[in-house]
Amino acid sequence: MIHKNLFGALALTALTLTAPVAAKAAPQHNRPRIVVTMMVDQMTWDYLYRYQARFVEGGFKRLLTQGFNCENTRINYIPAYTAIGHSSVHTGSVPSIHGIAGNDFFKDGNPIYCTQDTTVSSVGVPNGVSGQMSPRNLLTTTISDELRIATNFRSKTIGVAIKDRASILPAGHTANGAYWLDDKTGNFITSTYYMQDLPEWVKKFNARGRVAELLKDGWNTLYPIDTYRESTADAVPYEQPWDKDGKFPATLPLNTAELAKIKGPGVIRTTPMGNTLTFEMAKA
Repeated sequence: MIHKNLFGALALTALTLTAPVAAKAAPQHNRPRIVVTMMVDQMTWDYLYRYQARFVEGGFKRLLTQGFNCENTRINYIPAYTAIGHSSVHTGSVPSIHGIAGNDFFKDGNPIYCTQDTTVSSVGVPNGVSGQMSPRNLLTTTISDELRIATNFRSKTIGVAIKDRASILPAGHTANGAYWLDDKTGNFITSTYYMQDLPEWVKKFNARGRVAELLKDGWNTLYPIDTYRESTADAVPYEQPWDKDGKFPATLPLNTAELAKIKGPGVIRTTPMGNTLTFEMAKA
């Protein structure tokens, strides 16, 4: 069953479409100039309805009113890890075909991380392994690869995400760039699979120090906490403290600036501010 709407998500892959040049004027089909795919970890289609009372103009409200929601779907593989999801959605295939069997899995008898590639080097962080990543473990093409091929590589594909696998796998083999967050520096980096040096726009974005800025005011609810009736309780037994000493319990408000001093800039990936950072980087 398909209802009006669309699915959302938060690793961002931008596909810039370039129309072929023709000798004669071709009919206009209102082809979009850009397509953005988003992957929101653990978000199921019913969340669009469950939380719709909080939606403002644009965003998910626009998806509800102007898009499509595919509700009668299933995940036809186990386990449902994020790397498999990114790969399956963007290749239209399954792990036995695209080769990504988990975030970590065995390949030829050896344990590997889904995007690890020791033949490449980090770009944007000195002597780091966090940038030794590429899509080489992905055995098939993605929709973005097919778009690049169909336009004779005139279109562009760029992946942006907090996690390397969320940026790299959707963007495919022929991406113009894929960028992800280095947990130690709080900067977006890439690998020599894509380029030898970061573009100026990425360097300028990193120089802004947005991770520290976003974490400095802490994490609290936007509305009074007792109005979040669609959500589970803030304090539940199965949630562990952020630190081993229990100084940062898993409840709100949370002093994210102080927590970052212990956990490092990468702690932003587990907060809503990580989504803000990803969106700002994508727009940069």
